[in-house]
Amino acid sequence: MTLASAAVDPTLPTARGPLSMAVINLLTERAPRTRFDRIEAPVADCDPYGIDVQVALYVCYELHYRGFAGVDPGWEWNPGLLHLRARLEDAFRTAIRRDTAGANAPGAGAAGELDRLTAEPAADADPSGYLVSRGTWQQLREYFVHRSLHHLTGGDPHTWALPGLTRQSGTSFAAVESGGLGAGRRAEGRQQLFAGLMVAADLDPGYLSYIDVVPAEALAVVNLMSLFGLHRRHRGATVGHSAAMAVTAPRAANRISAALARVNAPEPCQEFYRGHTATDPVREESARSEVGDLIGRDPALENDVIFGIRAFGVVEDRLAAHLMRCWHNGETSLRRPLCGGG
Repeated sequence: MTLASAAVDPTLPTARGPLSMAVINLLTERAPRTRFDRIEAPVADCDPYGIDVQVALYVCYELHYRGFAGVDPGWEWNPGLLHLRARLEDAFRTAIRRDTAGANAPGAGAAGELDRLTAEPAADADPSGYLVSRGTWQQLREYFVHRSLHHLTGGDPHTWALPGLTRQSGTSFAAVESGGLGAGRRAEGRQQLFAGLMVAADLDPGYLSYIDVVPAEALAVVNLMSLFGLHRRHRGATVGHSAAMAVTAPRAANRISAALARVNAPEPCQEFYRGHTATDPVREESARSEVGDLIGRDPALENDVIFGIRAFGVVEDRLAAHLMRCWHNGETSLRRPLCGGG
């Protein structure tokens, strides 16, 4: 595997049900320019967290990023496809709303919600804890694959929210986001560093190379970021979600670094997480300040910020539960086992 493959445009994934099939089949055709074609699909009959909905949503969102090889760019703003995407989003958002309602005691505010995320879990209670204590190199490689969908994305989904924020809040938010893009090393941003990690771990560094391998839980993690970022009304949720990522990152980076050292992982793998270990605490402080600044300027957004924080917890907890269940049972956490890896 080489870094050169990372520049190749991704191909459409394999359909996983009637919804994803409806979307993927459409994208093999030319987008209609002068008419509105309503796309019928059984959204109400599908699990909003299931693989069919998550693949369909991911494909729709990807049209706003790099797109797919051979797909007509006209599909990005096709009203029929946007109407179907809105139905998929409503199903996904409704499930998230349901699972965040009453998740924590009211009255704590956004700062209290972030504090709860920093509580130290019991040993082996989450994937990073499991990996640092007894995870195998193969399980670490699976962890890289799950996270590759986000880390190899050229444009962070959170940055879609920037135009919807005030000038001061937008500037602060941009500073928080740039803190995760390589710790000031512009020539070796997060994307390039993670691609190097993938190569060192004998994994494909190509953009979306593993979209047909990861489970629905991993797709939902990135889909939630796109859902929030692409809708101005969710700008508060985007800031909350970004802050939740920032405050949980230091603990995860420290543990993954320890796990990589324990198994004597290749140096590029350790370098990526060492960089995060050094810079994530600063990013966490900036994120907390940005939340306070946003709410101070627009107090009405606090509930949206809290929703974003809790929504982050919902999708991350679902992915964590999937990983732990598979690893404790001695099974792969991917839809098909990885090859190679020594």
